[in-house]
Amino acid sequence: MITIRVVDRQHKADANIPNQPFPLIGRMIPSLKDGKWDYTVEKFDVPSEMRFPDENYDYEEMLANSTFIGVYNGDSCVGLAVLQEGVFDYAYLCDLKVNADFRGKGIAKRLIARAGEIARAKGYGGIYTQAQDNNLTACLFYLKSGFRIGGFDNVLYKGTAQEGKADVVFYLDF
Repeated sequence: MITIRVVDRQHKADANIPNQPFPLIGRMIPSLKDGKWDYTVEKFDVPSEMRFPDENYDYEEMLANSTFIGVYNGDSCVGLAVLQEGVFDYAYLCDLKVNADFRGKGIAKRLIARAGEIARAKGYGGIYTQAQDNNLTACLFYLKSGFRIGGFDNVLYKGTAQEGKADVVFYLDF
């Protein structure tokens, strides 16, 4: 049975479930015209996959400004959202992941809904997050989940192993 709950100190190790590979099937290309964001999609001729390095979150240190929300299949944590305090009207969804075997079952949407409940209870007017432009599956997922494009950063990865990628920033208003 799938349950979603805030990760408490007793289960703090669940904040560090490992990342798993995800498909890279294309790139989102945002554009801003007359103050309105739009996008096109570039599909890759040869899809591949990527896996982010594991985060190794310090639960105790982050607890002051973060809420860890776990997805549980029985006692096993199979997904995680990390919601951080924001500076303005939006809380920051800094991580969202679901184990590969549980993807495509609406679990990530349930995590976002729970994060939204927590953010609203803290007085926020929405949530923001970002996804790399070449993670088309994630970008389209956020749009399908009610987020809108609100920014684009093509400088962030300059001089890193991720150079050539950009971040698309997404906002969900309550």
